[in-house]
Amino acid sequence: MEHRALGRSGLRVSKIGLGTWGLGGDFYGPVGEDAAIDTVRAAIDSGVNLIDTAPAYGDGRAEELVGRALNGLRDSVLLATKVGIVRKGKRIRRCLEPQSIRTEIEGSLRRLKVEAIDLYQIHWPDPDTPLEQTMETLLRIRDEGKVRHLGVSNFDQVQLEQTSSLGRIESFQPYYSLLGRAIEEDGTLDFCREHEIGVLCYGALGGGVLTGKFGDRPSLPEGDHRHNFYPYFAEQVRDAVARVLREVRAIARVHGAEPGHVAAAWAADSPGITSALIGAKSVDQVSSNALAGELVLSPEERERLDRASEAIEEAREQEQ
Repeated sequence: MEHRALGRSGLRVSKIGLGTWGLGGDFYGPVGEDAAIDTVRAAIDSGVNLIDTAPAYGDGRAEELVGRALNGLRDSVLLATKVGIVRKGKRIRRCLEPQSIRTEIEGSLRRLKVEAIDLYQIHWPDPDTPLEQTMETLLRIRDEGKVRHLGVSNFDQVQLEQTSSLGRIESFQPYYSLLGRAIEEDGTLDFCREHEIGVLCYGALGGGVLTGKFGDRPSLPEGDHRHNFYPYFAEQVRDAVARVLREVRAIARVHGAEPGHVAAAWAADSPGITSALIGAKSVDQVSSNALAGELVLSPEERERLDRASEAIEEAREQEQ
């Protein structure tokens, strides 16, 4: 699988990375411990070297399972986790206070069973804590050797600029897919290009919608709550989603591929994108996702997908 430079860090990350939100077991439905561990190891076997997780995924469960899966394999991966989403039972809040960061980093190191984390990312901005305090703490943790590089997720352009003025960040993790392309218009993607910041996009499969497994009118099983995060299960956009799916399926047939491969390849090879983080809960899923790293779409195919995706924004504008 192709590997690409991550910012100016000197690290090279796989074109397709493994997202582990689903391994937490409390958002995308349940997943067994053995299945989760096998999933992580299968990703590595398929050429994926970027494993992205967070303490918020299953209240530490995803980190614990990743830590167990990496036993004896630590040198094979670049390990990324996050800070700033604090959970106590069902209560979730954003917190980037210095002492909270200190507590979180120790918890992540313990659960992941490592001495240092390759990429430590702010999960979401905290409007109640000055970014100067947050970055000062993160830079100290980096200097102490507990993390090697810093990144941010879900920031806007102003927040990216402010953070970059306080210390070097190597990555930005935004949502990006055929169903949601805001970073092309809001200035964040251009800012990252200009400042050599790697972009690790998540959601390339639109919460699973672009795999086609839910049909043109997707519904979710009990215990699966992804509709609370991804808006593409809503009635108002179903016709637009169906249009994108038709184009994705048609192109997939030409390549002898699955629809999800086409959606992931489109995202991973979009200008300015370093890696597409694709979630998985089974060996079959992760092995299938890795195939997207081998798929190359023609300019004409990308243009067809671009045109189809415009229907999503038009539908959302009409909704408003």
